[in-house]
Amino acid sequence: MEDVELQFNNLVQLHKSTIYTVCYMFTDNQNEMEDLFQEVLINMWKGYHSFRGDATVSTWVYRVAMNTCISMDRKKRRNHSDIFPTSVVPFDSTNDVKSAQVRHLHERICRLDVVDRAIVLLWLENLSYAEIGQIIGITPQNVGVKLLRIKEQLKKM
Repeated sequence: MEDVELQFNNLVQLHKSTIYTVCYMFTDNQNEMEDLFQEVLINMWKGYHSFRGDATVSTWVYRVAMNTCISMDRKKRRNHSDIFPTSVVPFDSTNDVKSAQVRHLHERICRLDVVDRAIVLLWLENLSYAEIGQIIGITPQNVGVKLLRIKEQLKKM
């Protein structure tokens, strides 16, 4: 059992930044981000023994993280609370133009629906359309179409 726990801990250490990145796209509140992170770890642990290797480990981690965050988002929305405040973004508070652009992009991405937000996140992580499709559960061609529509939507905001 210790060997499995050690393997799992190593997996978490290797993919910690990926998990945090996914969680960050679903909330900018540090406490909620930590809660999401913990939920992702719980779900990864529950599914770790049944991981068959049909996909790469990184794809599996993305998929578990995305599905966990999407599920938590839906629960929050059912409770009529907004976990995506766009007025407070934890970026560097300098008046730097680049920081302002990043802040505006984050605010716009947070206004997208959950699946579109997930697609953008994965695209920004430089995943291929095939990898994004595998994680989201759509074809690579559909990923391309959705990305074009999402980019247009972001431009209009």
